Amino acid sequence: MTDHTPAGAPTLLQLKNISKTFPGVKALDRVDLTLQAGEVLGLCGENGAGKSTLMKVLTGIYTADPGGEIYLNGTKVKVRDVNHARDLGLSIIHQELNMVPDLTVAQNLYMGRPGYTRAGFVDDAKMLRDARDLFDRLGMLIDPRAYCRDLSVARLQMVEIARALSYDSKILIMDEPTAALTLQETDALFGMIRDFVSPTTGLIYISHRMPEIEEITDRVSVLRDGTYVGTVVTDEVEMREIISMMVGREVAADARPRTSPKSEERVLTVEGLSTEHLLEDVSFDLKRGEILGFAGLMGAGRTEVARCLFGADPRVSGEFTIHGKKANIRTASDGVRYGIGYLSEDRKQFGLLLDQDVKMNTVLASMTRFTAGPFVKDPEIKTTAQDYVQRLRTKTPSVDQHLNKLSGGNQQKVVIAKWLVRDSDILIFDEPTRGIDVGAKEEIYELLEKLTEQGKSIIMISSELPEVLRMSHRIAVMAQGRITGILDNEDATQENIMELATVGKALLKGEDQ
Repeated sequence: MTDHTPAGAPTLLQLKNISKTFPGVKALDRVDLTLQAGEVLGLCGENGAGKSTLMKVLTGIYTADPGGEIYLNGTKVKVRDVNHARDLGLSIIHQELNMVPDLTVAQNLYMGRPGYTRAGFVDDAKMLRDARDLFDRLGMLIDPRAYCRDLSVARLQMVEIARALSYDSKILIMDEPTAALTLQETDALFGMIRDFVSPTTGLIYISHRMPEIEEITDRVSVLRDGTYVGTVVTDEVEMREIISMMVGREVAADARPRTSPKSEERVLTVEGLSTEHLLEDVSFDLKRGEILGFAGLMGAGRTEVARCLFGADPRVSGEFTIHGKKANIRTASDGVRYGIGYLSEDRKQFGLLLDQDVKMNTVLASMTRFTAGPFVKDPEIKTTAQDYVQRLRTKTPSVDQHLNKLSGGNQQKVVIAKWLVRDSDILIFDEPTRGIDVGAKEEIYELLEKLTEQGKSIIMISSELPEVLRMSHRIAVMAQGRITGILDNEDATQENIMELATVGKALLKGEDQ
């Protein structure tokens, strides 16, 4: 693949021969990368391709193997740690959020930074003033006094972005920054990116979302299996060419479901589900062997429906019927007992034990099967975990690897394995491919289709309309806590889904606007 660089633009950053080895894994193998002044460089590759590892080497989180070189503005540098990277003008927004939940937004922005203590005490007043000024400048409607534990994933992502932009950075790295953002928030982010990039600055943008890569980047560099594949000018290639560079094969972009529901049998009926603050009279059913997609804008209530159904959140009214019998689901334990498995959109907080290994996380929801009194059946656990690693093609050196060492996509596969081991009849997938590359997405899609062929029934929540259309036999669309319509796949388009997802409050209540 021939490299292209903007004509006449000075080189801000050059990485040469960067390698990184972990026990049992060669994460990077002699990777080169160049960022020009004034450009947004896309960095693409499947999960485990080495994108995040390369950026962690650049920003001092990891130390590269001997032989690698980093040049900033033509000067060779050795990045010692994160603080040194910031001093050099390098800032990164990680895919995984890095906030202290029991501190305020302002404290998370400025804690530990010079100039925010007075007479040995933390200067909260200055933090609040500077945070308000920062949010006003960026056009973010966030209360700097709020505790991070009370913010949504999208809000936390915006705080991460604000924190990175608060440094006097010359090179900004964004790792899947829009994974939890709405379309409006993504548009605002792209405006910030365009404001940031100048003749003396540049930005590296990591994303699996091809429309974003096409819209915001000038060039795209691709990694595959820890090696450098090539760099192309965004305007000069089709996105499918970049995808084929990433995965080595063509991936269908506009497919529809390849399976049909096993029968008209209703395995689940929800009637009149309401909560104290959002959901109002939500009703739907789920058939055996069906994938029922839930679409809608962020805040529409899709996740709230899933959490109520699973028993993780309380409801004020509503009835559930499972396999023809009323189901009294008040706690998550009740949900599991009734054969429901729930894969949360926030897999790190609600789906995994990151400090435990693959095998323990795989059997986490089924421990009674793998214990005999006080004893744990270690050989059986290991065999089961190895089986699901092979079935789901999870990339891990062994089932003894801790989850915090795996990429986001492979962590997601372990969550899926957990509920497959439990053999749940009804599976709720909340953003099942969030942060997962296009190649791994197809693997997840194939897996979901195989599950429906086995008679499993799936509720799939997704913010990506092509994904909803690709996978769902029917699509329930939500707006402001209500279901505004349920479409058969053959009748569904991105346009009529968005029309239902953007219904105003007055129309929802049958009033004139």
